[in-house]
Amino acid sequence: MADEKRTWRIVPDTSVIIDGRLSSRVRSGEFRGVEVVVPEAVVSELEAQANRGREIGFKGLEELSELRKFSDRGEIHLQFSGVQPTLEEIKLSKEGRVDALIRRTALEVGGLFVSEDRVQSTIARAKGLEVEYIPPKVMDPSEFGPLKVDHFFTDDTMSVHLKNGVSPMAKKGPVGNVHYVRIRDEPVSSQELSSISKELIERARLDPESFIEMSSSGATVLQIRNMRVAIAHPPFSDDMEITVVRPTVVVDLEHYRLNDKLKERMVSQRGILIAGPPGAGKSTFAAGVARYLNDHGQVVKTMESPRDLQVPPEITQYSPLNGKMEDTADLLLLVRPDYTIYDEVRKTGDFLIFADMRLAGVGMIGVVHATRAVDAIQRLIGRVELGVIPQVVDTVIFIDKGEVAKVLVLAFTVKVPHGMTEQDLARPVITIADFETGKVDYEIYTYGEQVVVMPIGSPRESRKPAWKLAEEEIRNVIGRYATGPVEVEVTSDDSAIVKVYHEDMRKVIGKGGNVIDRIENILGLHIDVREIEAEAPGRAKGSKRGAGLKTFPGKARESVPDKGISVSPVHPLIERTKKHLILGVPELAGKDVEIFIEDEYLFSATVSRHGDVKLRMNSDLASEIMEAQDSGELVEVRSI
Repeated sequence: MADEKRTWRIVPDTSVIIDGRLSSRVRSGEFRGVEVVVPEAVVSELEAQANRGREIGFKGLEELSELRKFSDRGEIHLQFSGVQPTLEEIKLSKEGRVDALIRRTALEVGGLFVSEDRVQSTIARAKGLEVEYIPPKVMDPSEFGPLKVDHFFTDDTMSVHLKNGVSPMAKKGPVGNVHYVRIRDEPVSSQELSSISKELIERARLDPESFIEMSSSGATVLQIRNMRVAIAHPPFSDDMEITVVRPTVVVDLEHYRLNDKLKERMVSQRGILIAGPPGAGKSTFAAGVARYLNDHGQVVKTMESPRDLQVPPEITQYSPLNGKMEDTADLLLLVRPDYTIYDEVRKTGDFLIFADMRLAGVGMIGVVHATRAVDAIQRLIGRVELGVIPQVVDTVIFIDKGEVAKVLVLAFTVKVPHGMTEQDLARPVITIADFETGKVDYEIYTYGEQVVVMPIGSPRESRKPAWKLAEEEIRNVIGRYATGPVEVEVTSDDSAIVKVYHEDMRKVIGKGGNVIDRIENILGLHIDVREIEAEAPGRAKGSKRGAGLKTFPGKARESVPDKGISVSPVHPLIERTKKHLILGVPELAGKDVEIFIEDEYLFSATVSRHGDVKLRMNSDLASEIMEAQDSGELVEVRSI
């Protein structure tokens, strides 16, 4: 029998090489003396994976090196055969191009084809090859010994951080009082990291309760029982690094001493955000909520990447399907859980998925990084339509130092925002109230084109922010008419003082106060126009022009003194069309001008390059000019 084994020719595929099955059988003596023919397609695939930084590529190349050592010692005969795949074939390896080349080589050289891939083995047998299918290695958990990283952990260690050339570090302490400390003076070597990495990947492959979560260029994420492992190396990171995170405690919801009404609220399929800074205990709380909901007859699923919530086996944990959480969400909508826990909601796409599932009627709990409870809500603004935010999220639970620090509830209403008085300012408002006291802490509403998150305090405190917003809005509107600076001071909920340079007062007030009247109607405020005390640019020092005329309250706007600017007025050619009133002044094309009726300022404009100023025929300004023309009053255009 031994003589027959020495004449064997074995052709392995990629899966057998990666798993190290050949070298283990050579060591046991089962394959001693055989001829091993490795297809070039296997080598190319391993090389491509290693070049992309995937650990399985490096592991496969290490197996080839081990086989070469056996060959040099005469224990096997190693050779390579077949054609190398093209770059296009390597890119299409998932479609079976490389596997087809491996089978072709096996057909050409003959011998026993060895594979751990069930599909590959079935096709090879159909092609007429002699095939040995080796089931992937799965070990009994009782056979596993301790991992090399285990000795870095103590009972209160949350995470271990290992980097080449750096002393091992760890985060230790109870939730809310975690410290980042050195746990060994001797730096970690490259060989030590490689050994730890290889062992961790091997464990993830062999342990039925562990798995490789992700493997890409320069990064691998493993889930080994309750430990999440992130392995990074160049070119992704500047040097090799391994981070191992594990939960230090599994906490039931009873630990948090929650209000019974809050527990009832959570069971009734809500949209909930669990917010808090990193390391505050958000995921621990979310896992506690999941167990509580499961115990109370709710169908609970999770969406995680990676999957590291510590939940009972009744709760299925989903990762991105086809690499996309959108596909996972589509599947979950078919499963129809009562609640889905989304850990973590960070990017715009995550918030949109969360909102879509919530609006479809699924209870949603999202874990969000935020330094304040209200910040979690603000992250929805601009990503979710303002009016549907309370339907997407109606509860925010803020976790700080492992405890529930604050609970906010959202509601939608139509009202006058806090700090405003005019009834015609009523608008849709989202109120954010403290769950325990019922006191409204914030209001969210639109003000002009802005979305405002307004803190609500005492009357004195709350009016000031509202006035500040009003001042900014008034400044923007007045700035359309004034060429100089605009100073605004809101003196009450329905009045304000506006200060501009003397040269801008005509433009802001308008003929007979028509401009300031329109502004007051737009803003819903009474405005007093005053002259800025400082000297306007270009004004002669000590000039008394305009002295004594500092304020224009109410309707005292008719007798604005002449500006004293010497310009050559132009009498425009006035043309009426169906839609427009056109003032033709070709000699002032492209210039900024002011239009007057009998020396009374009307408005400012910029003449088009064709030499005209167009007004809509149904506008107030067009009506005033036509009335002036019909009554024989003089219309003038003056260059600024």
